[in-house]
Amino acid sequence: MNRVVHPIEEESYRRLRARLDTSHFPPLTRAVVERVIHSAADLDYAGDLVLDEADLEKAHAALHAGAPVVVDVEMVGAGITRRETVCRLKDAESGPGLTRSAHAIRLAYGQVGPGALWVIGNAPTALEELLTLDADPALVIGLPVGFVGAVESKAALRESGLPAVSNVSEKGGSAVAAAALNALLYHPTSAEEKL
Repeated sequence: MNRVVHPIEEESYRRLRARLDTSHFPPLTRAVVERVIHSAADLDYAGDLVLDEADLEKAHAALHAGAPVVVDVEMVGAGITRRETVCRLKDAESGPGLTRSAHAIRLAYGQVGPGALWVIGNAPTALEELLTLDADPALVIGLPVGFVGAVESKAALRESGLPAVSNVSEKGGSAVAAAALNALLYHPTSAEEKL
């Protein structure tokens, strides 16, 4: 299914590429880096993001084969434009030593099981909880934002060895997390490229 790109988006990408050379990145890495930068108008993401092309290739295949997409907050889900998402935050409750966001991740895992794509853009505790589960994810987009726990949770994600998109700084958020997933959704599959 071909996506119609609005002229404003085309011009935005033209300007982005005039200011930053992304041509050296492999295809899916370039797609994610550019879409994240586009979503935040922040060129610094080019050096802040941590991702691996082989992980992105596997995640792209899983996503286009129908793997579930789980988000930590509805705002991330609202930004993912071509796919239904699972968000269990409304059903979650906080308790001693457990944030509502962490409980929502437990509930979502109980619903989708292994093999999902997890998109976390808001709550570091959601990412921390995911790392305690045996989720066997297709990909974790771990881009929570904040001054408390965000950097540490993203470092823990990278240290876990799970296939991931993360960043080194405190930056992140719902828009950039959704953008990273959208980059994989919008990138054509090999069958679409042959059309």
